[in-house]
Amino acid sequence: MMKGNIGITTENIFPVIKKFLYSDHEIFLRELVSNAVDATQKLRTLASKGEFKGELGDLTIQIAMDETAGTLTITDRGIGMTQEELDKYINQIAFSGANDFLEKYKDDANAIIGHFGLGFYSAFMVASQVEIFSLSHQEGAKAVHWTCDGSPEFTMEECDKADRGTSIVLHLADDCKEFAQKNKILELLRKYCRFLPVPIAVGKKTKWEEGKEVETDEPNVVNDTEPLWTKAPSTLKDEDYKKFYRELYPMADEPLFWIHLNVDFPFNLTGVLYFPQIKSNLDVHRDRIQLYCNQVFVTDHVENIVPDFLTLLHGVIDSPDIPLNVSRSYLQSDANVKKISTYIMKKVSDRLNEIFKDDRKDFEEKWDGLKLFIHYGLLSEPDFYDKAAKFALFKDVEGKYFTYDEYRDLIKAEQTDKDGTLVYLYTSDKEEQYSYIQAAKDKGYSVLLLDGQLDSPLVSMLESKFEKSRFSRVDGDTIERLIPKTDGQEVKFSATESAQLADAFKAAIPVVEKKEFHVMVEPMGEAAMPVVLTQSEYMRRMKEMSAIQAGMGFYGEMPDMYSFVLNADHPAVKRIVDELPIETLNPIEAELKGLNARKQVIEQEQKDKKPEDLTEEEKNTNKECDEAIEAQRTKRTEALKEYAASKPAIAHLIDLALLQNGLLKGEALDRFLRRSVDFVK
Repeated sequence: MMKGNIGITTENIFPVIKKFLYSDHEIFLRELVSNAVDATQKLRTLASKGEFKGELGDLTIQIAMDETAGTLTITDRGIGMTQEELDKYINQIAFSGANDFLEKYKDDANAIIGHFGLGFYSAFMVASQVEIFSLSHQEGAKAVHWTCDGSPEFTMEECDKADRGTSIVLHLADDCKEFAQKNKILELLRKYCRFLPVPIAVGKKTKWEEGKEVETDEPNVVNDTEPLWTKAPSTLKDEDYKKFYRELYPMADEPLFWIHLNVDFPFNLTGVLYFPQIKSNLDVHRDRIQLYCNQVFVTDHVENIVPDFLTLLHGVIDSPDIPLNVSRSYLQSDANVKKISTYIMKKVSDRLNEIFKDDRKDFEEKWDGLKLFIHYGLLSEPDFYDKAAKFALFKDVEGKYFTYDEYRDLIKAEQTDKDGTLVYLYTSDKEEQYSYIQAAKDKGYSVLLLDGQLDSPLVSMLESKFEKSRFSRVDGDTIERLIPKTDGQEVKFSATESAQLADAFKAAIPVVEKKEFHVMVEPMGEAAMPVVLTQSEYMRRMKEMSAIQAGMGFYGEMPDMYSFVLNADHPAVKRIVDELPIETLNPIEAELKGLNARKQVIEQEQKDKKPEDLTEEEKNTNKECDEAIEAQRTKRTEALKEYAASKPAIAHLIDLALLQNGLLKGEALDRFLRRSVDFVK
């Protein structure tokens, strides 16, 4: 028997390992199984070169659990180790330069395993004692037994192991007994090892016989040794790709498209990426790309390996050029990772462009499930825009599709305003904004349907890309003002009448929480609606952006801004003006005109004086004039309020506009319904 201390100058490295990697302690199984696979692959290589003359036999890696004993055993039939090799690779190499190692990686938990042979020592994160039984493939070799209880001390002696290869027995610590449970181990194997290139078996397959589950003689192999991405694309059919997708994501809808990656220069990369159907909620679809290194699972957080918008893709990337244990700083600085990211974005762009060109009809049919992904790419990756602008589509309210260039050519003749700006009209809801859409169609205009999660920031971005263009939602203003062709028509009412009309409507507008209303008078033609409710394009966009962009929360707290536009050409509005109580209002208007004139004279006389230099008499004169003006304004407001209350048509027109925009609710809606019944009696 040989006893000794592991080649390390620190007192005890094992508590350090456990402390650093506690949050990821389950990866011990990945490390140990990966070592077993490596040993098996090395034996296959030696056999292929004629350096191993024996029979390979069954190379399945066996994993066994004993809940009663609290042990977990991983057994391979690979190259095995002699006593000298075990001493070299386990006792010495693992901890050469251990002090430098500890200093270098003390703050980087992700970088520990995989360096200095520590993959094996991850076993001590879950085990209080580890045993190795190994027999080398070399002719005449003797089996060796190594054991260590988590301290630097170990023992090593010959043993009676008859079969080539290595068994590692973990005596699980009290707080890690769950790893002796079959279901737990199967869960971890499915996560980390489901595509390893050597068969991995956990016991035997079972079947139901006479009402009970019984074991068969067939090994329960839990991995697929030749996953789809390792095969040549020419040997695969569409159904093969769809089947593999269902295996990866059993509950997902069928993918739209896929890309088979296969490159060996200037880096090695294989994989299959799928375009899922993304209808809404970007975050739900993230982290579905699985990163592998030589078929060993690394992570499903690939945001530093592919551009952010590509994290919405699903599938598998396998690259030996990305190590098993990657740190964020490594990913951000490594040249290969940057090349991989650029390559994948180019492949995605090229594939989409290819599909668009080869079968545009199919591409259009899948656009609604694809657009969120493409829009995210347009917004987040400047380089992607130049490529995607060729196949990114607009969809109009009729369900027709256009490329950006096609749509510009379609509308430029009719939808260019008097200043030469091309106006893209759009709706975010065909049903709610139906009448606004119809008003645009009546003018011969085209309306886009932009109802996606990212369409608000998208239109702002496109405005910066398109030359002399702007996007306007159809309910953002009257159709005449959305695309003004002339300087506009004059209102046939006097300025006083327009002001009285607007204030009469203001007096009748109900209070709606977090909504602010303004009233304006515009000529829109007799055929147009008498009252149109429009929403400020700028403020609406800012509020929508605040919901998805950090730092804009204050916009979300501001009230929604609406304008009641009264059609000065409509008979109903003209009638309201004709019936204004001029006998009451004219004396008030005359008095206000006189008081305002007096106020101007006073301000002119006092313009060179500071407020503190005014005499008491001058201050009193100001005060008396202001109070008189306020009294007349109040009198005017009360008169218009009384008039509005006597005219059910005013309240009804307001309610119709609110109802059209989904803003008439509760008591106000009930009053409207009762009033409507009175009208038809």
